[in-house]
Amino acid sequence: MTYRVAMDIGGTFTDVVAYDETRGTFEAAKTPTTPGDLAEGVFSSLGRAVDDPADISFFVHGTTQGLNALLERKGARVLLLASAGLRDVYQIARGNRDRMFDLHYRKPVPLVDRYATAEAGGRFDSRGTELAPLDEAAVRTAARRARDEGFDAVAVALLFSYVNPAHELRAGEILAEELGDDVMIVLSHQVAREWREYERTSSAVLEAYTGPVVRRYLGRIEDRFATHGLTVPVQVMQSSGGVVNASFARRHPLQTLLSGPVGGTMGGVSAAALLGRPNAICVDMGGTSFDVSLVLDGRPNISNEGAADGFPVLMPLVDLHTIGAGGGSLAYAEGGGLRVGPESAGAVPGPACYGRGGTRATVTDANAVLGRVDPDWFAGGHMTLDTGAAHRAVAELAATLGLDPVELADGICDVANAKMAQAIRTLTVEHGLEPREFVLLAFGGAGPMHAVEIARELGIEEVVVPRFPGAFSAWGMLGTEVRRDLTLQFFTPGAGLDGTAMAEALAQLAAEGVQALAEQGVPAGQHRIEHAVDMRYEGQDYTLTVPLTGPAEPAAEDFLASVAARFAGLHERRYGHATPEAPVEFVTLRTTALGGLPELAAVPYAAAPGYAPEAPVKPVVFGGAAHDTPVLRREHLAPGQYIPGPAVIVEATSTTVVPPDATVNVDDNGFLVIKLGGVA
Repeated sequence: MTYRVAMDIGGTFTDVVAYDETRGTFEAAKTPTTPGDLAEGVFSSLGRAVDDPADISFFVHGTTQGLNALLERKGARVLLLASAGLRDVYQIARGNRDRMFDLHYRKPVPLVDRYATAEAGGRFDSRGTELAPLDEAAVRTAARRARDEGFDAVAVALLFSYVNPAHELRAGEILAEELGDDVMIVLSHQVAREWREYERTSSAVLEAYTGPVVRRYLGRIEDRFATHGLTVPVQVMQSSGGVVNASFARRHPLQTLLSGPVGGTMGGVSAAALLGRPNAICVDMGGTSFDVSLVLDGRPNISNEGAADGFPVLMPLVDLHTIGAGGGSLAYAEGGGLRVGPESAGAVPGPACYGRGGTRATVTDANAVLGRVDPDWFAGGHMTLDTGAAHRAVAELAATLGLDPVELADGICDVANAKMAQAIRTLTVEHGLEPREFVLLAFGGAGPMHAVEIARELGIEEVVVPRFPGAFSAWGMLGTEVRRDLTLQFFTPGAGLDGTAMAEALAQLAAEGVQALAEQGVPAGQHRIEHAVDMRYEGQDYTLTVPLTGPAEPAAEDFLASVAARFAGLHERRYGHATPEAPVEFVTLRTTALGGLPELAAVPYAAAPGYAPEAPVKPVVFGGAAHDTPVLRREHLAPGQYIPGPAVIVEATSTTVVPPDATVNVDDNGFLVIKLGGVA
């Protein structure tokens, strides 16, 4: 037997999904993450799904190592090398305020101090013509400083390197000569081949800051897998929704920044296709965080730029919104009121009910008090919850606020649900999208427990819980394609467009994409190339990305009129207005190279064979009142089965909570389709 395996290493749990290529079946497992040695949790989880790592034919995983290093400010010491006279570009940043009405707003503290910025002479103009040669002596001086002062990485961001990278390439050669392999060297044009000096510099600094951490982690994982008999390359999920091998990820570690949560979005794309619903809100509630992303018209909502903890990033990435709301989020009193999160109990000590020394009330403890989890069969029976500890933790906080413990537990869930609903509005309502027009796809270890109440807040009538919800991000990684994104600055007004030159540039990008896929081991017959161009009206600052039909399209006689009409349509949908007669500008060419992996020929879903025990009935609190509620095992639910609420449905990776006014149908895919009653 051979297996395709995907793994998602979260802040609280490590999830694994194994696909048996011989039988077409899936196996999922979940174990606590081991922060001291992540590999321990990896192999503990893997051992529950695969007997022998030597049987693995494909292995992909998502990691939050880089993101955690950024959020916790535990990244590398970075020396920034800038063009002479431009050392303050990174410090000045932009003058905009992300929170207009926050009187206490402060810009994020730069990851590199002004003191740690060096300059080197040399200059290109905006067309890539050299005005002054590179000051190689200054570069060598910066290298000696990096070595003598113990910097872990050097980020090089020189003016107009996105047009002509010659100076950055030479600076990289000099730094490599002086520093060897001990210091990571990052060149901004290799991170983001686009204009906007601050954003490109920020992207380079982020890669330098998180890169050494990611490199060490990937090296350890590969070494440990090799010693356990894994013979295939380790693949890593990218922030853009594709996978690359670990050797590429080590050279371009910034691509893995959102590696973990993006797997859930790609799983959402597959699930939406199975459901026949092109638009879905994907919510991933784990132990530490709550991630929201969208599937629009059957595709992941991908942006060509974004932000990481307040710092701009120029690279394609799935548009995710994350807040600190998970099963381990701590509840506390502040100013006489109840607060939940963003601080989390994490994997250690975890919620009080985990019995690992936690004493403070969490969202999971609140659910335990309300009877919404099965303490004897939590995480597939691999964990037994201490409900007494949960009651004590909630009661202690309830006494502080003068509330009944059950009333407080209900309040903790309500506060968490309200925060998560607001996070969804950030990606929908604030962008002109109506949540009621979407299906809510709920996953993560805690997502199905809260999904119905979150949907109720938003007026959504249908919630879908896929198979293996607690390991759904890992499941999503299994069906993801290899992906490489390439860009080229191509600034020209529409009136002056040379369509032949644009077509030639796209053809060159396509050739680079094919070569990149070949380096990833993708057979020639499985390549797919997509092209697009960033456009704007003359006088605008930012752009919209317009898909192209192929690399030769710009050479067609009617191209300008055709692409301008498409741009106007996108502008109308995005901003509610368009000016079709206004002149347009072309800014950036974008090419995406995709390499398909063998499809997962899974067997049709069926209920587990054998005796289905009678469901025990337990009191569960809904709306402040206890209801006699059956606790069902999901593996015994057959396609077509109808279940009226209330119900609690348990499985190995998660628990689904169905209130009294909702109903559940099991569809042909084994998904739980929950219909809400009383939604306005």
